[in-house]
Amino acid sequence: MIKKLLRVGFLLAALGFGAWAVATQADEVGAGLARLSAELLAASFAAVLVALVAGMLMWRALLADLGSPLPVVDAAKILFIGQLGKYIPGSVWPMLAQMEMGRDHGVPRTRSAAAFFLTYPIYLASGLCLAALTLPAFAGASVAEYAWLLLLLPVLAAGLHPRVVNGVLGLGLRLLRRPPLERPLTRRGVLAATGWAFAGWVAYGVHLALLVQGLGASGPRAVALSFGAFALAWCLGFLFVIAPAGAGVREVAMVAALAPVLDRGSAIAAALVSRIVVSAGDLVCAALAGWAARNSRQVVANTDKSVE
Repeated sequence: MIKKLLRVGFLLAALGFGAWAVATQADEVGAGLARLSAELLAASFAAVLVALVAGMLMWRALLADLGSPLPVVDAAKILFIGQLGKYIPGSVWPMLAQMEMGRDHGVPRTRSAAAFFLTYPIYLASGLCLAALTLPAFAGASVAEYAWLLLLLPVLAAGLHPRVVNGVLGLGLRLLRRPPLERPLTRRGVLAATGWAFAGWVAYGVHLALLVQGLGASGPRAVALSFGAFALAWCLGFLFVIAPAGAGVREVAMVAALAPVLDRGSAIAAALVSRIVVSAGDLVCAALAGWAARNSRQVVANTDKSVE
């Protein structure tokens, strides 16, 4: 009973902070939405759902490589519901939620924590690669102040080598007086996760490109900037851990990256509407994953009864 109450409290807190973030910018978001057609918004939202599913499959690939393969439905429930914790100030809530729900499916807490921590450097490295490929050529001076982020790329590339990852994880577990991981991370696992991460970035880029098109910018340059702008914004939001889900920081970076193709008002509208569409995607994925997991359990229970 206590565990159930804690989970309900976690969900209510996450939804409350998310709603507060939206409400503080309701006028600006409404103005942006008024300029976009329902068709473009629907297509952008669909792209976000694809990106979120790719992110779930990335985390699932890491967890499987570490020794805990999960059915897609169970993995979706753990990740999508747990990820709602990113809207609560602080950076530990998604990890704690995933560790707790993972235990229900036989995933050791240390393995859940390892998979959680590994997703972020993979996202960060792949996102910075995408930003480096698109923004210098198409945005130029408007994002020059963020050039320091490129210094992280060689560090991340070296740090994601399985030998380095396994050494760091082993040291951390020893310091915490926890047993070592039963299975080390492999190169295949890192490559599979990185592939899913890039797939997610492509879908996120499509989502923003559709919004940018609806706000008046089209063509190859606008598309390339949309891909780089979202990646840059996410990476900065992740590094600025104080803000829930990078709120505020992401929008500033996205506006700067879109400046060559959109006026400031339109760029702000794109950034704010993007935030709303992604947040809606988080909620829908969490709801659908919970519903699918519940139906799956019901089917299993009915099957067991029929066998008896």
